[in-house]
Amino acid sequence: MSNFLLDRQDRSILRALQEHGRLSNNELADRTGLSASQCSRRRTALEDSGCIRGYHARLDRVLTQQSLISYISVILETHTADNAQSFNALVKDLDMVMEVHAMTGEMDYMLKVVSADLKSLSRLINQEMLPHRSIRQVKTAIVLETFKETSAIPV
Repeated sequence: MSNFLLDRQDRSILRALQEHGRLSNNELADRTGLSASQCSRRRTALEDSGCIRGYHARLDRVLTQQSLISYISVILETHTADNAQSFNALVKDLDMVMEVHAMTGEMDYMLKVVSADLKSLSRLINQEMLPHRSIRQVKTAIVLETFKETSAIPV
């Protein structure tokens, strides 16, 4: 809901839930200084408004054997709605593709990809992406080391 306005208490709840999504209303109340019933009502309103889109477990990439992070820039073959739709359908079905962003500048899309190793990344690029009719060019950059990673939005 685009007309939903966040106040100081809502932002406090959102910060706490981003850090620990499994907080009970009593725990949330302790962290925010609100009563448990206020936290419950506000949390429900934040969920109903779409501000809170869900709750997820954060998995460790190394322990789940998906430690290779790559960024792939994509240039489409043609810039038509049909071609963009075809590309979007492709990437939606690729499990290793974590994020897809339409971009300005030299590339059309930037993809964040997580894979087990170089061999699986190579299969993705050479067997799935390059043969696809919508794609003209891909360029891949492999992450050597991650210094900061978060999914938290500053509120």
